[in-house]
Amino acid sequence: MPVPLVHVLVLGGTTEARRLAEHLVAHDPGLRVTTSLAGRVSAPRLPPGDVRVGGFGGPEGLAAWVRDHGVDALVDATHPFAATMSRNAAEAAAQAHVPLLALRRPGWVAQDGDRWHTAGSLAEAAELLPALGERVFLTTGRMGLAAFAGAGLDALWFLVRSVDAPEPPCPARMEVLLDRGPFDLRGERELLRRHRIDVLVTKDSGGDATAPKLTAAREAGVPVVVVRRPPVPEGVPVARTPDEAVRWVRKLYASG
Repeated sequence: MPVPLVHVLVLGGTTEARRLAEHLVAHDPGLRVTTSLAGRVSAPRLPPGDVRVGGFGGPEGLAAWVRDHGVDALVDATHPFAATMSRNAAEAAAQAHVPLLALRRPGWVAQDGDRWHTAGSLAEAAELLPALGERVFLTTGRMGLAAFAGAGLDALWFLVRSVDAPEPPCPARMEVLLDRGPFDLRGERELLRRHRIDVLVTKDSGGDATAPKLTAAREAGVPVVVVRRPPVPEGVPVARTPDEAVRWVRKLYASG
């Protein structure tokens, strides 16, 4: 009798999720890989394997989907700041009795010459800005711009970079730059110079795709407000690279 496929559900939307799906589909024929995308970005880069788009309806909905579709393992490879989805994944895995792995790229580490100011949230980052500069390069994405729309920040000018156009509420004085990484150092240097940026705001997303802005800021002496990432839910094992996640999946596959 044929051996049934092991079904792996990857909660995706990141480069790491796509690379994990690519490797599993190409090299592990005993696996069925489904990647779930939230659907918040238009024209996303689709990974190989099966793809579903849209929410699940909370942890109960995700647990039901896992049971109904015979999922054997769950990999949370969402953005490091997708805290709600990560909590839902942990609760759903417990309800459905399937193993869960969090795939998280390492965060950035400050280097000599960096002028970093850490914040626990976007709201806290917004409170720091008036003392740091007047022309802000905001690279936290289109979600959460309301934190920078308060009357106390009306004197500041914002360059907002995001993949898709933001929706109100937004900062009072704002220019939108629609672009998708990866970004190179030369381009980031020119962007800071052309727009006379004197403070940068970023989430600690980690990875190489958007890291050049940090180097450009360091070279220019521009202070950087870094929003700390939320912790992975307690008890969930963490892989730092797609290769580590591949080994975790294969270990389950071999034992199954």
